[in-house]
Amino acid sequence: QVQLVESGGGLVQAGDSLRLSCAASGRTFRSYAMGWFRQAPGKEREFVAVISGGGGNTFSADSVKDRFTISRDNAKNVVYLQMNNLKPEDTAVYYCAASRRISSQLGDFGSWGQGTQVTVSS
Repeated sequence: QVQLVESGGGLVQAGDSLRLSCAASGRTFRSYAMGWFRQAPGKEREFVAVISGGGGNTFSADSVKDRFTISRDNAKNVVYLQMNNLKPEDTAVYYCAASRRISSQLGDFGSWGQGTQVTVSS
């Protein structure tokens, strides 16, 4: 298990950018694929992006792939989500999560952070 803490959320206007960070505890961070998910009010939690342990492979949801970029710094035990050209429909609580394999499925992620709120006004 790895402990995860997200930060960087906030209230922004449509078209703005935000960078979310997720700090992980432990010395095995590199062995985990890291993902970002989001959950809007009244909706199910959905996949946003994932990055492999070494950082060489990434995969993003179609709804964000031209605007969001996932990256990681294994020396700092941090994974990032750079979000550009934000839209009101991006409003959600954003969660980072850790998995033993690269995946877009919630069930493959065993460790979760507490989430950070992103609100995009029109």
